Amino acid sequence: MWRENCDPRPDWRQRVESQGFVFHSPDGEPYWDEGACYRFSVGEVDELEAATLELDRMCLEAVESVLAEGRLGMFGIPEAFHSWIRESWETQELTLYGRFDLCWRPGQPPRLLEYNADTPTSLLEAAVIQWYWLKDTRPEGDQFNSIHEKLISAWKRLGAEFRGGVHFASAAGSAEDFMTATYLRDTAAQGGLPTVHLPMDSIGWNDRLGKFLDPKGREIRTIFKLYPWEWMFHEAFGVHLTRAATRWLEAPWKAILSNKALLVVLWDLFPGNPHLLEARLEPFGTSFAQKPLLGREGANIAIVSEGEITARTEGPYGHQPSVYQQLCPLPVFGGNHMLAGSWMVDGHACGLGVREDSGPITGNTSRFVPHWMG
Repeated sequence: MWRENCDPRPDWRQRVESQGFVFHSPDGEPYWDEGACYRFSVGEVDELEAATLELDRMCLEAVESVLAEGRLGMFGIPEAFHSWIRESWETQELTLYGRFDLCWRPGQPPRLLEYNADTPTSLLEAAVIQWYWLKDTRPEGDQFNSIHEKLISAWKRLGAEFRGGVHFASAAGSAEDFMTATYLRDTAAQGGLPTVHLPMDSIGWNDRLGKFLDPKGREIRTIFKLYPWEWMFHEAFGVHLTRAATRWLEAPWKAILSNKALLVVLWDLFPGNPHLLEARLEPFGTSFAQKPLLGREGANIAIVSEGEITARTEGPYGHQPSVYQQLCPLPVFGGNHMLAGSWMVDGHACGLGVREDSGPITGNTSRFVPHWMG
């Protein structure tokens, strides 16, 4: 893998905005960065694909183990939802997508830092924006990226099980969440499904009918929600989740995989696997990363090296229990720490998104940098 300096397209802002990418420069700071790109060999991409599929297999085994051993309490999931989550798994409720965040150092196997299994973003930029960048700048090149095609195929397959189409919901006030949900809605429409968008706070509950309804009084039979399960459980309507026949994407059992306690379970099940890092619920050794159980976007992470805190981020999750993970410093290219995000869609490893930051912790504003194969 190499990091290459690039000349940005003169009209890149207009181009990406025409493709729906309106959050490319939050607060005037670059998030999309085509002043550089990463180049990977075909062999490296093959290695990444194989590692992603193996991680997916291990994660599914971890769900089975957690439920069989009754370990949902370890994940901070309220007991009222335990049976519901178990039923969701046993009935093979559907899953659409997820993103593994990996430390991938040259010459070493990709290693799991965490799994964004419930509400992963950076999807539009990974699936569409960097693809058009490739076509404009390297028309003869290739990219590890069939995300868009896999999403459409997934909706075509899953759609046979849906009655009345799919609602798409995201939190109000976030352009990134809205456009991510809108992009997924577009792929569903291309897959032949009727779709409706609504803000999360407009989901209604009819107690007499025992159903979730949209603002027009239509039953919400199937809904994709870009909203974390750990928040859903504590919303006012959370008490009704187990009563309704609504089908949710991601499925309730994905609450297990989107929780950093998963890292501990994976290490318990597969100690020494080359794609995993040792993880525990208590500090160990002198070098580790401390992460909140349900933290998001790199908040409230501390990096401890040889007993000293060398980096720390602030955020709203500091009150949570922590997971302690073997330290695996990100590779550094020209002063930039590189994180590899590997996408799963409907059981397929199908794409790569690269993020980089001047610091060792990847956060919400860390830059997205395109890649190519050659």
